[in-house]
Amino acid sequence: MAIDPPKFKVAKELSREDIFLSLARVPGSERVFLGSSDSNVYSLDGAAEKLSPVAMPGHTSYVTGLALAGEQLVSGSYDRKLIWWDMATGRAVRSIKKHDKWIRDVKASPDGKLIASVGDDMVCRLWDAETAKLKHELRGHEALTPTNFPSMLYTCAFSADGQLLATADRVGHIVVWDVASAKSIATVEAPGLYTWDGKQRIRSIGGVRAVAFSPDGKLLAAGGIDQVGNVDGLSAKARVDLFRWEQKESAGTLKLEKNGMIEFLTFHPKGDWLLATGGGDKGVIAFIDPAEKKVLSENEAPMFIHKIVLEEDGPRMFAAGHKKFAVFTATQDSAPAK
Repeated sequence: MAIDPPKFKVAKELSREDIFLSLARVPGSERVFLGSSDSNVYSLDGAAEKLSPVAMPGHTSYVTGLALAGEQLVSGSYDRKLIWWDMATGRAVRSIKKHDKWIRDVKASPDGKLIASVGDDMVCRLWDAETAKLKHELRGHEALTPTNFPSMLYTCAFSADGQLLATADRVGHIVVWDVASAKSIATVEAPGLYTWDGKQRIRSIGGVRAVAFSPDGKLLAAGGIDQVGNVDGLSAKARVDLFRWEQKESAGTLKLEKNGMIEFLTFHPKGDWLLATGGGDKGVIAFIDPAEKKVLSENEAPMFIHKIVLEEDGPRMFAAGHKKFAVFTATQDSAPAK
């Protein structure tokens, strides 16, 4: 039986005029790094009484991806650059420009040896985390949608053992890769996360904005927004699709009560629940039972959340989003996420 998910309350907030699009946390600490719409990476001590982010300039556009690999921080941006940072000094160690369009996401492998970056050039690139040497280019996504508009490669995620990598795009096409061989081993489709309006606006909305593997690697979750009636807004339910990717089959679809978009997904270390965050007019934090295919809890957040990180033993969550950074703590009647 899955354990009940913890309950959280806001302990600290930092309000800003910019948008925090990405987040990374130093394990075993409350030190975090934030990627902003103002082109900066910020270092922040979440334990401080007054939250005072320190700017680390280097990019020239939105910082959409952050990943920790050993003692290094790697950031990716709409400026198409990846920057390796010395976390101790906050200084850039190296900068490379290898994507031809906006970088959408950056992830580190669980062992910290690889960095994966995805961009709107529809390529996932795997890098040696220590040397920044390009190891592989993974090409499994079309540059154009079925209606001949540019597509986007929004996100990627490693499995817990680091052997698998999933990449996902605007039209709901998801590719599962074998990391060692850099070969595609399966594809699944999530067309329900993509809406095309070919009559009035002649545009689309949606796509897979978040992916996550279950701890055993058997289940793959994809998050986004349900079919949209008005493509000018997020006027549809936030949605999560589940797949048994090895069988290339659906394992269920869950829709939240609130309208909006899921921007981030992560599983409980033992697979007891799936955490989904994002928002619309308001932010949302939802816990899902993937086995029973039901939403366990759905709570309003103080902002649209782009990225959230759970502390190892569960008493705190760190969240980055629209005009806010927030620290959540587990309430007294909530069991830690062990």
